[in-house]
Amino acid sequence: MYKHRNDRMRNFIFGIMGGLATAALVSSCGEDRSGEYYALITTQTWMYETMQQEYLYYQDIPEKKSLNFFNKPSSFLSSMVSSKDKKSGSTFSHIDSVFVTTRSTSQTPTFGFEGTMVRANNGSYGIRVLYTQKNSPAEEVGLKRGDLIIAANNKKINSSDLFYITAPEEAYLFTMGKLNDKGFDTIQTVQMPEPRIVENENLYKWDIFEVYGKNIAYILYNEFGDNDIQDLNNMFSQLSGQNINDIVLDLRYNPGGYVNTAQLISTNLAPKEAIGNVFLKMTHNDKINKTDVLNFEQSMLINGTPISYENLYIITSGSTASASEIVINCLKPYMLGRLIQVGTATFGKNVAQQLYTDEVQAPMLEFWMTNSLLSNAEDFSDYYTNGLEPDYEISENFKGELGELGTAQDSLMIPIIKHIETGSFPTVGTPEAASRSLDKKLRFNNSIDLKPKSAIIE
Repeated sequence: MYKHRNDRMRNFIFGIMGGLATAALVSSCGEDRSGEYYALITTQTWMYETMQQEYLYYQDIPEKKSLNFFNKPSSFLSSMVSSKDKKSGSTFSHIDSVFVTTRSTSQTPTFGFEGTMVRANNGSYGIRVLYTQKNSPAEEVGLKRGDLIIAANNKKINSSDLFYITAPEEAYLFTMGKLNDKGFDTIQTVQMPEPRIVENENLYKWDIFEVYGKNIAYILYNEFGDNDIQDLNNMFSQLSGQNINDIVLDLRYNPGGYVNTAQLISTNLAPKEAIGNVFLKMTHNDKINKTDVLNFEQSMLINGTPISYENLYIITSGSTASASEIVINCLKPYMLGRLIQVGTATFGKNVAQQLYTDEVQAPMLEFWMTNSLLSNAEDFSDYYTNGLEPDYEISENFKGELGELGTAQDSLMIPIIKHIETGSFPTVGTPEAASRSLDKKLRFNNSIDLKPKSAIIE
């Protein structure tokens, strides 16, 4: 019995380590220490077995003998994921630590602003500020949309310096500048305080304004968070009491988030005839052989009835992904001719991740695994390759004047305002359409990697 257990362990280790010497598994006196080594690979074994059953692309998992079960969980996962589970440097299935207590705050100390890298004609780089979070170090020192950071502690910004946005390490002295024909001019310096954990306000801005006699509701939503329900309910409650002609939903900086939040937003924006009908289909692998169907739920309507309005304009970019794409794709069948997408094509993430945990086999670990393909009521899900393409294509000119978000000075609002006024968009060659020729591949920093992915919330 003892020898049988030992041989079985030897065979297992040879299989997963490609011939790693097994003498270390048993002491010279024959003491069986296999339990210690099983403990080292318990989490990875659980991940492997769970993926074999639940993973949408389980057929693409490499053979067990080619995997190193002694890798840390994140590296082990990277060695297993399918090429269909990643795109443009982003891997959708991922590992989180349960020490991350909430996604409504930044996971690491930050200055609390979002930005994108811009390149001057002479090859120099700078970081353009897109927006700042309230009560953040960035807001405290007066950073605002459109500001340009060209150096930190007198060191010029280079193309790999996005850590100043995502995870700054100290209280840097920022040099601010402006673009000229050749490079950057220095304007002033700004002393940043120490980075800290910052509250993320996902429902960043909403307002009602008048355009050519019409009341327009503008909503800038930057992530489908799991703690946003009350804020969204309050907003929809106030909007439902107003006379709204059109709605602009700005998702240009929104990399996604939770499915139930997308369902809430979509239900309150959907026409009356959609209520009770299919919102989203989530199709699992052929082992599970099941499709979960979510509806536009009557219970999610804030005042019992959808908002009455005419057109829904949705602003998108290459950073619009996941749950943002669900809203667009799943409302389209019910809003033909009324859902109008403006901007550039979305990222193209048509799968969802669900949270898997096991306190015994994988303590202190959150495993977000891709387990379903997303489609709308008409079974359309084919947007992985090209994203969801806009009805009117225009890029945000990060080198030019950005303009206040959601105003007539915002370049992505200009064609929408034109459409509200005349029923048609600017034609190619007009000043309003000038930025359509810009590089559509430029995506800002709000990475799909850094935000929670679409997930079913039980």
